[in-house]
Amino acid sequence: SFCFFFFSFRNSAKLVAPLGCLVSRQKHTLPDLPYDYAALEPHINAEIMQLHHSKHHATYVNNLNVAEEKYKEALAKGDVTTQVSLQPALKFNGGGHINHTIFWTNLSPNGGGEPKGELMEAIKRDFGSFANFKEKLTAVSVGVQGSGWGWLGYNKEQGRLQIAACANQDPLQGTTGLIPLLGIDVWEHAYYLQYKNVRPDYLKAIWNVINWENVSSRYATCKK
Repeated sequence: SFCFFFFSFRNSAKLVAPLGCLVSRQKHTLPDLPYDYAALEPHINAEIMQLHHSKHHATYVNNLNVAEEKYKEALAKGDVTTQVSLQPALKFNGGGHINHTIFWTNLSPNGGGEPKGELMEAIKRDFGSFANFKEKLTAVSVGVQGSGWGWLGYNKEQGRLQIAACANQDPLQGTTGLIPLLGIDVWEHAYYLQYKNVRPDYLKAIWNVINWENVSSRYATCKK
């Protein structure tokens, strides 16, 4: 439900109307992890998972709620200057909440291996092979300068899978139009405690916990 903010970036004429629904909005909350903090070990250790979820993601949620509250007040006053000044905070914290909410479900202690069915067929069609896809997404994720995300997304207009990188917490769909299927967090807080500054080692390990059932389910949903 955050996408109305990001849509407004592209089409300022529609800025006010979709945001009117903020007046009666529910506060955002931190989603529970579908597994224990230690469940992804040895690939991602418990300390990283606990800090990442209970501190980093929680901060995005709290800051998003604060920014939305301020936005609601500015909207009620017709204060466009404040509305515009709040958009970076909405984008950053809203994106952080969207991205991490996807990320936790993209991982599983029973993950790894390769996808099956329609998703695997689409990967072979659009990337040549699973190995080629894995290599490309890893390379894009390694190559993110500073903080950001590597993504497998679905291009609905073209009906194909696409790899993309986003800086900071820019949300994939709100900034590129691609529907997110699989996100790999390459902020240092996602791996530093275990892998230090060696991002490629973290990226090699994360494939062992990718939840292909979740990615396949997302693919099936966005194709409908």
